[in-house]
Amino acid sequence: MTNDLRFPARSYDFTPYVQCNNWIGGEWTPSAAGDTLSVDNPRHGKSFGQVTMSGAADVARAVEAARAAFPGWRDTPIKERVQVLFRLKALLERDLEELAWLVSHENGKVIGEARADVLKGIECLEYGISLQNMVAGEQLDVSRGINCSITYEPLGVCAGIVPFNFPIMVPLWMLPQALVSGNTFILKPSEVVPYGAMKLAELLREAGLPAGVFNTVNGGQPAVEAIADHPDIKAVGFVGSTRVARAVYSRSAAAGKRALCLGGAKNHLLVVPDADLELTSTTVVASAYGCAGQRCMAASLMIAVGEVDPIIDAIVAHAKKLRLGEDMGPVIHGGAVERINNYIADAERRGAKVLLDGRGAKGPGGVGHWVGPTILDHVKPDMPAGCEEIFGPVLSIVRARTVDEAIAIENASTYGNAASIFTQSGAVARYCIERFEAGMCGVNIGVPVPREPFSFGGWNQSLFGAGDLTGWDGLRFWTRARKLTTRWQLSKDATWMS
Repeated sequence: MTNDLRFPARSYDFTPYVQCNNWIGGEWTPSAAGDTLSVDNPRHGKSFGQVTMSGAADVARAVEAARAAFPGWRDTPIKERVQVLFRLKALLERDLEELAWLVSHENGKVIGEARADVLKGIECLEYGISLQNMVAGEQLDVSRGINCSITYEPLGVCAGIVPFNFPIMVPLWMLPQALVSGNTFILKPSEVVPYGAMKLAELLREAGLPAGVFNTVNGGQPAVEAIADHPDIKAVGFVGSTRVARAVYSRSAAAGKRALCLGGAKNHLLVVPDADLELTSTTVVASAYGCAGQRCMAASLMIAVGEVDPIIDAIVAHAKKLRLGEDMGPVIHGGAVERINNYIADAERRGAKVLLDGRGAKGPGGVGHWVGPTILDHVKPDMPAGCEEIFGPVLSIVRARTVDEAIAIENASTYGNAASIFTQSGAVARYCIERFEAGMCGVNIGVPVPREPFSFGGWNQSLFGAGDLTGWDGLRFWTRARKLTTRWQLSKDATWMS
């Protein structure tokens, strides 16, 4: 690999790039087998680079490098570990435009979305920098003469497996907590977007992270399975589809390691007749088609309660105005185009009405992997099954006669685990919140209520394992809590702890 990893593009023009190798023990290295895969630029529909494809031998080499680096990193004072992340933050800010254009070229995002990916990653990093103030531990006087202290200690070698849709942000859900806590780390990025992880490795090197503390292994299913199976990897974090999350969790847990696997987290939109027409229609379009619908927060199912056809008409009108290549990017690859088109055709065969058809859409220059904004009116809530996790620019509408029927549809859904309520009635919103919570459904973003102001929020992802990969849950996931009970005063009144 060339020593110059700078990505020169500052426009959507096709720009070739370097081969992406593994970063192991502070060195760029190809896989043991020498296999590679083309990395497509989705906007242009052709390869702009190559990525090495790894297997169990490469994972084992990365684990050895991480194991060797662990004692020194574990014994480095936390304030010194955090200084590396302070420097990484400065470097990410310095290279914001380069990273944004790189994300756009490997993922297909329009440039504003790509910048947001990097900026949100920096926000995650800022939280990690604050961890030095949280891991000091706790102390409790549990009884007369008995003191109990709790400290948080690193696990050892940890790993993260991340998806294609946010090449910078999602790795930074994991890295700050894991590294600041004193662990060493192996990152397996999606093989279709390997360059974000490559740049993170390069920037961490520049920030002064010791060799072997952070490693990348590129590849597909064999690399994932090797990570799940390796006995010296103590914890695995995963973000991706529900199907793969379940498989990674099962395999990792069977190997006796910690696993926290976040799967598809599609949100339902519940629209009632009194919803504000303009606010609702613009918000629904922004949610459904941002990042070409390839994000877990993209709404792919709208439950229309009663007579809301004027709002649906406005949604169609706004969606028609989206400009491919400027307002909305392509989907990730040709296989995604085929899958989404087949879904639309299947829904149509089952009786869905196609209100807006994105099949056959062409982006700038007539090249690339494109599906235009699509809206399907399914009418029946059970047709077809699984429409919530389409992961593309498709909004499915199902009809409900009452709010209770809409809530039942949401609570019975396979993938629906959060809901956004569009209403101007505080009473209706409160009623929905109560019913959603009773059905174990998270309540997402609520439209402000002009007549009776209040707010509500929260987001519940489909997950395997307990907690989240970020925040306080993340800190606890990547560490073990060590409890030390001390009898500091001899006294006949002291109570011994078991």
